[in-house]
Amino acid sequence: MQYLAKIRLGTVLVVATAASAAAALVFGPFFAPVFAQLSSQLSGQVSRGAAPRSPGQTSGAELLQEHAIALEAKPGQPVTLDAREIMSQSVAATERSWQARDQFTYTELDEDKRLDSQGHVKSENIDFTKMILVNGARFDQLVQHNGQAPSPGEQRQINENLEKLKHETPAEQAARLGKDQENRAFLEDILAGFDFRVVGDDVVDGRPSFVIEVSPHPGFRASGKYAKVFNKVEGKIWVDKQDYGWIKLDGEITQPFSMGLFIARVQSGSRVVLEQTCVGDAVWVPKRLEVQGTATIFFFKTLGIDRILTYSDYFRETDGPHSVSR
Repeated sequence: MQYLAKIRLGTVLVVATAASAAAALVFGPFFAPVFAQLSSQLSGQVSRGAAPRSPGQTSGAELLQEHAIALEAKPGQPVTLDAREIMSQSVAATERSWQARDQFTYTELDEDKRLDSQGHVKSENIDFTKMILVNGARFDQLVQHNGQAPSPGEQRQINENLEKLKHETPAEQAARLGKDQENRAFLEDILAGFDFRVVGDDVVDGRPSFVIEVSPHPGFRASGKYAKVFNKVEGKIWVDKQDYGWIKLDGEITQPFSMGLFIARVQSGSRVVLEQTCVGDAVWVPKRLEVQGTATIFFFKTLGIDRILTYSDYFRETDGPHSVSR
């Protein structure tokens, strides 16, 4: 049994090169690592790089500031929000949630099926993992793989990785924090990279929500590695009317794109659905992530991906039974 590298909520937490269920809002933190993992397993490499921002192009951070100013209502005057103003508040709320998530432990059930070109299951793996905190960093602790406890070799590797994280050097910590920041940076490009339209209202799990249609903004040039595929995805986002958290995201790839130095090419029609839940204090966390996609490997082999990740047992804990210190 092989201990595989896995996508983690902590990479978005983040779990942040494709972009979101609702037009890269999920592909960045969630969908991209699924296909990046597929590519890295085949080639040991993950695509990197970013396109420069066009001269005079407004950044997402600047748009956030502009909308924050625009939303300052005069006393006694109600504020009517359009789709972009809703998304402006939603992006700010999401950033706050991501920062708060760094204080949570949780569990993840990963059901991963690989399909052949006819849609038949070629392989299936089920992993159950506990996410713990180690000196403020997130650590993925494998509990079971296909119903079995880790083998002695796997457990030894887990223990070694845990000890390494406990005693990471300042340079290693800086590199880890830098990667985390890079994974989150795509949020700043969302407002500049997409157009938004309110298409209705809905109630999801008892929470009233805006339904926002998201589509690529013509001419947008990405400034980060995840935002570079914004023009290849579209979808919808359900935004909570009370605190502007993302309740649900449903996105689809509309144009194929390559990953891993062209080793894997993700095909159009690949889809991801993210469902989130509020754990209190306006903190929204993933509850269920479903990815259905197709990739072409080495230009000729087609591989299907049917993956469901279920997150539960969230517990806010900076120091406690699942928190490890030096």
